[in-house]
Amino acid sequence: MGIFGRKDDETATATTTAVNPDLAALTGEYTIDPAHSTLGFVARHAMVTNVKGSFQDFTGTLHLDGTDPAKSTATIDVVMDSIETGNADRDGHLKSADFFKTDEFPTMTFRTTGAEALGGDDYRITGDLSILGTTRPLTIDLEFNGAAKDPFGNERVGFEGKAEILRSEWGLTWNAALETGGVLVSDKIKLNFDISAIKQA
Repeated sequence: MGIFGRKDDETATATTTAVNPDLAALTGEYTIDPAHSTLGFVARHAMVTNVKGSFQDFTGTLHLDGTDPAKSTATIDVVMDSIETGNADRDGHLKSADFFKTDEFPTMTFRTTGAEALGGDDYRITGDLSILGTTRPLTIDLEFNGAAKDPFGNERVGFEGKAEILRSEWGLTWNAALETGGVLVSDKIKLNFDISAIKQA
């Protein structure tokens, strides 16, 4: 079942969309649980391998509307100093003036501007991603993983998402040429998200 509703297979018409009561019940405000969520990225290094990283400190909210996808929204604020790639020297370089300039730009933000159902459990959100003081549009494809009540009584929803950006479009242009051709760090960055969010009382 898709969080934003979908047409009920053969019984749906062009003007009528069936709303699953279970999905309608999920409508509400949610807080992203960072302890059970991941904001990750993958960059190509030296043209031959992938380096993976993530941000450890972030906050976010969701407004889900199970009957009208256009009314669903999301906000995320990421502390850039929390970047981790498994290597302290590399993390320090990423925080420096060559990349994220975390002293000057401590936060990365995302604010949705639209949402649409793609069918089944898949949907797409668009929004504004701000890095280094530059704001540009970003499209994220998401899969709704379902809803459940955890042992502590929290009502949770889960999502997986992916997107690709060209980091140069946000002013992240540092690089180094390789003797064999190509560059040290790819311009294309793959983003991946695993989100668990708790419904507010």
